[in-house]
This record gives sequence, C-alpha cells and structure tokens, in this order.
Amino acid sequence: MAATATTHVPTRPSGRLLLAGALAGPVFFTSAVVQMLTREGFDITRHPISQLATGSLGWIQIITFVLAGVGGLALAAGVGRTLTEGIGRRALPVLVGIFGVGMIAAGAFTMDPENGFPAGTPDRPVAQMSWHSVAHSAAAALSFTALAIAAIVLAVRCARRRAVPAAVGNGAAALVLLLPMSPEHMSVQIAVNGLVAFTWTTVLALSLRRSA
Repeated sequence: MAATATTHVPTRPSGRLLLAGALAGPVFFTSAVVQMLTREGFDITRHPISQLATGSLGWIQIITFVLAGVGGLALAAGVGRTLTEGIGRRALPVLVGIFGVGMIAAGAFTMDPENGFPAGTPDRPVAQMSWHSVAHSAAAALSFTALAIAAIVLAVRCARRRAVPAAVGNGAAALVLLLPMSPEHMSVQIAVNGLVAFTWTTVLALSLRRSA
C-alpha cells in the first residue's frame, strides 16, 4: 500500500521507532477485536469501536488508543529520520505525527454511552453529545484526515519515481479515508477507516525498514 524512495540506512534508534510504528496497528486491532467478542452488548453494526472506551472496562480501549497514538508518534519520528530528500520529506513526519496526537486525544476524550452500550445504557442515541464526545469525534476526524493527506503526499512521491503500484495503493487508501460518513453504516465505516489507516502505517513502517 505504501512505498518509499531515497532513504539512508537507519540507525538503530530509527529502526526501533519504525518497528514501534509498525506494531501500532496490530496492537490496536487485536485489542479491539478481543473486546468486541467479549464485552456484553457490543455490536459493530451499531456501535463504533470508540464506544469500547465507555463503561467499567473502557480503560482498556483508552489505553489502546494511547498506545496506538504513541506508535504513530514513533512512526513520525522514524519517517523524519529516514526520509532525507524528495517530496514529502518534511510534510510526512508532521502529518503522521498529527495522526498520533489525534489517537492519543481520542483516548483521552471518550464517546458517550448510547444505543444500549455499555450494557444497561438506554437503547437510543444521546439527546445531546457531551463536550468530550465532540472532542473525541474531532480528534478522530483530524487523525484520519491527516493520514489521508499523508497518503496523497506519498502517492505523489511514488508517482514521481514511477512506482505505479505503490502510488495507486496510497491513492486508494487516501480515497477510503476521505469518503463521507454514512449515518446508516457509520460504525462499520469507522472500523474500515481504522483498518485502512493502521494497515497503511504498518506497511509504511515496514517498507521504510526494508528498503533502507
């Protein structure tokens, strides 16, 4: 999905940063899937993954968000140390860093309980979103948007170097992340966006380590 060009051989710290970035996605989705399968009342067709951060066990998803964000920041630092020239060498670390900060903020500011989750919550949407739920939504939207722009930048970089499959893959990832949300299928679309986002960061990190 992602590709790199013109790198220098990473130092050991850079390699560790990229590895941390590569692990962010698998850690996030392993945690989320286990919670989806074990927490009473959760339904991915009705409840976004972020709603796992509510209830007595919500701290698990909060930590998951924070760890993913730290991984995103590590990836940003690794990208900055590894890409030394060409299109995106300055923009990519900043954009990936915004993604990481947004994930941490998404963990710090939780959604409201609603639609029957956590168990015992009235089976209806909240009448009015709380300030922390609004902050969560804004942080998540900023994260996905920053990563979509990063994918576009990398697509241009790859296209300029005639790496056509990588350019197409990055462009496809950006398109998915930028598609408008459907109210009827929002929770599923958010899950797909998260999968695409973290797959992109993992592929980028591993690609940088391998090509360098």
